[in-house]
Amino acid sequence: MPKSNPPSDGLPRDGKKPTLKTIAKASGMAVPTVSRALSDAPDISEATKKKVREIADALGYVPNRAGVRLRTGRTNVISLVMSAEREMMTQTARLLTSLGLALRETHYHLNVSPVFPDDDPLRAVRYIVENQTAACVIFNQVEPEDKRAEYLIERNFPFATHGRTKWADQHPYYDFDNFAFSELSLAELAARGRKNIVLLAPPLAQNYANDMVNGARHAAKALGIQLHVARQVQSNGLYKDLRNWAAQKHREDPTIDGFLCASTNATMSVVAGMESCGCTVGQEFDVVAKEGLHMLKFVRPEIIVVQEDIEATGVFLAKAALQAIKSPDLPPQQFLEVPTEFVTWE
Repeated sequence: MPKSNPPSDGLPRDGKKPTLKTIAKASGMAVPTVSRALSDAPDISEATKKKVREIADALGYVPNRAGVRLRTGRTNVISLVMSAEREMMTQTARLLTSLGLALRETHYHLNVSPVFPDDDPLRAVRYIVENQTAACVIFNQVEPEDKRAEYLIERNFPFATHGRTKWADQHPYYDFDNFAFSELSLAELAARGRKNIVLLAPPLAQNYANDMVNGARHAAKALGIQLHVARQVQSNGLYKDLRNWAAQKHREDPTIDGFLCASTNATMSVVAGMESCGCTVGQEFDVVAKEGLHMLKFVRPEIIVVQEDIEATGVFLAKAALQAIKSPDLPPQQFLEVPTEFVTWE
């Protein structure tokens, strides 16, 4: 039988599952040093960590999470507990990608726990904590008095949120300033001569929806224009329902000349509904949208778009989660993204 050629990188491979000893032999380092480098220990240099990780990757080393948990009492997993609502999956996917990229060079792995519309949001978080399946939890669709945040704070369990709770001073978060978004948007609509505006907001139980509504009401009062907050539908509704709703709103009140939408799908649905009534965006009406994608300007350049940086959100939340795990006594990492401009068409 012909002998196989040795691996081009010169690393030993005997067909057995690589271990810490395998990496130590290949790197010329002691097993404890390899272990600490893979655990991102602060007393190990970044150059050493990088070398050890490269060798581990080349050998196909996969840490035994059960073994790590037995030795250290913790797991190298961060759990993303996210909504599985169909109309939100594209933005969720982008957030998942940015989180995964931010954690790629660490020894932490990202797990996803979907929460369906009829689920109790606390159930997934409680399972993670009680079974110790993750070292930290990240979640979205935050409510002011969010039961998940309250539960995690009481148990001193690391977590970070995409949005703010009433206890925001006590935990890491990344949030978009939706109050400022509404003020900026209504000012632009008023500057374009729009006087009868409809806000299509997220579910009003969520904190960012309250910020959006309060900002819009504050701006409408200051600008002297009419504002209606949609009650029958929400921005995460189904396309068909939102399109039909927009068309019905126009039939009930043809003087409506502006919309403020909290999501990409809501914006596309509103435009489709208004167009079904013979109206053209940028002419009979204007619409301002917040989106984390880069889609709306390609569909209708006339749509006024404020961009939410989902990539930056994921990177920040990953770093905030790591600090919450490793240095819980440090002040939590927090960031508020404040919109100041609209996306330009190129």
